[in-house]
Amino acid sequence: MNESVLLALGLSFLAGAATMLGGALAFIIKKENLAALAIGLGFSAGVMIYVSFMELLPQARKALQDFYGVYSGEWKAIGLFFAGILLAWGIDWALPSHHVEVHTLDASNKLKRLGLFTALALAVHNFPEGLVTFVAALKSTTLGSSVALAVAIHNIPEGVAVALPVFHATGSRSKAFVYSTLSGLAEPVGALVGFLVLRHFLNEAVFGFLFAVIAGIMVYIALDELLPTAHEYGEGHFVIWGVIGGMMIMAVSLLMF
Repeated sequence: MNESVLLALGLSFLAGAATMLGGALAFIIKKENLAALAIGLGFSAGVMIYVSFMELLPQARKALQDFYGVYSGEWKAIGLFFAGILLAWGIDWALPSHHVEVHTLDASNKLKRLGLFTALALAVHNFPEGLVTFVAALKSTTLGSSVALAVAIHNIPEGVAVALPVFHATGSRSKAFVYSTLSGLAEPVGALVGFLVLRHFLNEAVFGFLFAVIAGIMVYIALDELLPTAHEYGEGHFVIWGVIGGMMIMAVSLLMF
């Protein structure tokens, strides 16, 4: 394994490990602080919505249009986006019901389920990100480093999205930290799979497919899971400012990197 491959794998690992910073927030946020929970969940929803519509879906459309042509690629991107929403709905439907009557911290099963569902979705999201970081680093160390830094910035609020609900459900900072870290480990796994298996099959169409589906999954999680739960645990203004804050952070990071 040459140095360029090792560097590419290392950058993917560091980008994924940034979720640990988000998970570490569980150590400084008080369990009784419902406002922080509402703002944090709103922030995470804002991140997911903005990234999906402003980054992932446009990249998917461009990749699929370049590969299949403008008209066909556009329809494929939109179709795959809604396929991702349906996939997320199917996963949601298959999991045990989480609806509760009392909207307090006693609804621990719902919050834990939300955290696990978010961790699963973000793991799926981080897998192709690992591939992207790996491929970029193989092409250019500078490009790979820039991509890894941008991905790392994105992954910090994603760690928050997992850690906050798990922490409030279980009261365990260590569990919140572990779940958020595990979701980020999908990044180097994606890079490793790309090196061992997919490097012979990767093309614009594959990346377009992955990004469109992931965008749909993330939008579903934000609208059906994160925002409704945030409103249950905090006032509407807390939630919306969290959403706006998440979008602003992602907008600035995308412009910078």
